[in-house]
Amino acid sequence: MKAVLDACVLYPTVLREILILAAEAGLYEPVWSDRILAEWRHAAARLGQGEVAGAEIALLRAARPGAAAPDDGIAAAGIDWPDPADRHVAEAALASGAGLIVTANLRDFPPRATAALGLRAVHPDAFLTGLCNGAPDVVGAAVRTVHARAQVAGGPVDLRDLMRRARLPRLAKAVARAG
Repeated sequence: MKAVLDACVLYPTVLREILILAAEAGLYEPVWSDRILAEWRHAAARLGQGEVAGAEIALLRAARPGAAAPDDGIAAAGIDWPDPADRHVAEAALASGAGLIVTANLRDFPPRATAALGLRAVHPDAFLTGLCNGAPDVVGAAVRTVHARAQVAGGPVDLRDLMRRARLPRLAKAVARAG
């Protein structure tokens, strides 16, 4: 299964790392476009983290050169998007054959618009919880790895608190149930 990762799920770090570890485990195939990556870098730069984001983007591109998709098509041009500037995300999904758009901005990808193109937008918490339901050991390992990285980077942090700050409460419960 292919899924376009919107810029808002690539930044912040915790969410991105869980998503990428799930992809590395073969649970899905991530897709992005140059414009999506540029939006991530721009968001990070506003917080003084543009150089770090640039390095992380370079690493992702090197690790997954096939994840890049063009986003300059016209297939989604006739759709009434709440924010027309987000049309490029749907174009990347269509160009890559991805049926899903993983985004925290569901209001920008309403079902009436995405369904008209054969696409579906899903919140990252629901997406990762679904992956966890199918492969609890794999997703649980990804969450624990990211938790350990966060503790190395910033000191002790409760897993539940980390997941709450990453806006992944359902995933936190699914991982806890799976043990």
